[in-house]
Amino acid sequence: MKNIHHMLEDIRQEILLTAFLTGRKTLSPEVMEAMRDVPREQFVDPGMISLAFDNGPLPIGYGQTISQPFIVALMTDLLAIQPTDAILEIGTGSGYQTAILSLLAARVYTLEVIEDLSLEAADRFKKLAYQNIHARVGNGYEGWPEQAPYDGIIVTAAAPYVPDALIDQLKAGGRLVIPLGRPFGHQELIVLEKLAKGPHKISKILDVAFVPLVDHPKKWH
Repeated sequence: MKNIHHMLEDIRQEILLTAFLTGRKTLSPEVMEAMRDVPREQFVDPGMISLAFDNGPLPIGYGQTISQPFIVALMTDLLAIQPTDAILEIGTGSGYQTAILSLLAARVYTLEVIEDLSLEAADRFKKLAYQNIHARVGNGYEGWPEQAPYDGIIVTAAAPYVPDALIDQLKAGGRLVIPLGRPFGHQELIVLEKLAKGPHKISKILDVAFVPLVDHPKKWH
């Protein structure tokens, strides 16, 4: 059975293997420390704890997954988070990516359209004493306008387009990391940098496979 050290080494190896696509041969020390410090086994189904540190996605119920550690680390690194930043996450899921973000940013706001997943994640945050995370149920396409603007936005499900609401809620100079593409079809991870003037800068990083970002009616609690 793999442990956290195996997981971190797998991430380092995959970063090297994909460097010709991502332009990154290493990730920031801060991101790797966050990957080391968040107990991934606490965010997977109890029956899958033996697989918690494998470098692959795992099902978490409701047709959703906890993402591959390499992808979590890469997307986090692409955000270029500063310690004073406010980050919006679309797609709380199990809360694993959220917890990683919380170790790097001042505040993390996270939306999940599936109420049961949101409540389960909130319980984990409380149990593990993550105090700078704010979670609620909501439609990711609409973002969380009350807390905007954000220094960075991360979307953990594939959308067919970049939602205008998310661009509007991003600060000038901020980054939006999002997988774009058809459900279970071709998808690309992109980084959108919001510029104060002119068209936004869009960088394509690599091909990915994510569950679709669903557009449900709002269900606040």
